[in-house]
Amino acid sequence: MEERDIIKLSEKLFIPTYSRYPIVLRKGRGVKVWDVNGKEYLDFLGGIAVNILGHCPRKVVMAVQKQVQRLIHVSNLYYTEPQLALAKILIKNSFADRVFFCNSGTEANEGALKLARIYMKKKYGKDRFEFISTYNSFHGRTFGSLSVTGQEKYHHGFEPLLGSVKFVHFNNANAIANAITDKTCAVILEPIQAEGGVNVPDKDYLKKVREICKEAGILLILDEVQTGIGRTGKLFAYEHFDIEPDIMTLAKGLGGGIPIGAILTKEEIAQAFAPKTHASTFGGNPVACASAVATLETVLEDGYLLDYCGRISKYFMKKLNSLKNKYPDKIKEIRGLGLLIGMQLSSDSSEIVKKCMENGLLIGTAGDGTVLRFTPPLIIEKDDVDEAIAILEKIIKEDAS
Repeated sequence: MEERDIIKLSEKLFIPTYSRYPIVLRKGRGVKVWDVNGKEYLDFLGGIAVNILGHCPRKVVMAVQKQVQRLIHVSNLYYTEPQLALAKILIKNSFADRVFFCNSGTEANEGALKLARIYMKKKYGKDRFEFISTYNSFHGRTFGSLSVTGQEKYHHGFEPLLGSVKFVHFNNANAIANAITDKTCAVILEPIQAEGGVNVPDKDYLKKVREICKEAGILLILDEVQTGIGRTGKLFAYEHFDIEPDIMTLAKGLGGGIPIGAILTKEEIAQAFAPKTHASTFGGNPVACASAVATLETVLEDGYLLDYCGRISKYFMKKLNSLKNKYPDKIKEIRGLGLLIGMQLSSDSSEIVKKCMENGLLIGTAGDGTVLRFTPPLIIEKDDVDEAIAILEKIIKEDAS
């Protein structure tokens, strides 16, 4: 089918939940994708932080092909080897003792909220049910995760949400301390607010929050759906802040492009979940787990990729800051950690994203629409950065003239 016909039929058949760009992507390799007309794009959005290793990385493709030929799916009434292999890697390289597998970030956060509530009720009694979250946070689209998402634009039309949630300002530990009551169950935070605008907290913020939660006897849930699996230059972002959460959620980059999510926690907390208290039909699917094992093995191999992420990030940030210095009226701030980077503009960013796409660069937006979001694969090279900067500068220069 021709591109225009694919777009026209898709618009007719799909429930209209997305505002899609008018291109039809057919294949991808590394940091590049091609549409049905053969046009090439440099992908600095990476499936919104999913394609950690780029498109169709060889080791992941081979692992998926091998697993598909062996076993595609069985239920969690049985054990499988890929699940065990993935659990061992995650637990060995994190704070956690136990893991639960699911299919997405929002599902992981739903499970984390349930786990926190049932654990606290068993430990302290039925009145421990409230959550504390932050404004500008994003934790997912299902009702529980949406209820702890601190952006009203996502709430409209779905009220009433869960009423047992308090919102405070991000990067303000005292606000969390003041919001805690004898009904508080847990605090849920992103180490870096990604969708909310790539908001990076002060170095001591999470440590203060960790201490506050410990003193109050409540749980700290870290949503690392977007920051996890090497995105920030560490396997998990909490490692930058010298803390450990009680519960952590993962998804996006975990499967290298194949859908999978996970909840990680400590032994005592994990025991609050008993058979029939929580489940997922497709959670821990053998193919998804095999893909995640290959992804993690690649990310962790000799520590090279994590170290490289930090180095290429510095180069990218330097180039972005050079643009900021050249166009101070258009670019207000560059912020981020690793390859989760935001460019704060002085006006709406949507037209720049569209023009970048037309010129062969895929990027995204975040926050209130004035932030450009860059979440490229960790394998980008200096030449890729230079190409992206050249396209971006061309568009910003045209927009400024």
